[in-house]
Amino acid sequence: MQILSIKVKPNARKTEIKEIKENVYHINIKAPAEDNKANLELIKFLSKHFKKEVKIISGFTSKNKLIKLLP
Repeated sequence: MQILSIKVKPNARKTEIKEIKENVYHINIKAPAEDNKANLELIKFLSKHFKKEVKIISGFTSKNKLIKLLP
């Protein structure tokens, strides 16, 4: 099990990992930050990127999140 710090920027042009700085992933998300859309797109994107199940463990309504990678 691995825990990652994520800083999300919703309403971006495209979903991508912008940079990794001081062990924090800065990720642009195309979806808006309303009705949980950005969180769902973030989970889908990271699951595909890491090829693992992903769960948000804190920061559901914040730009700063903690993500758990499950085996």
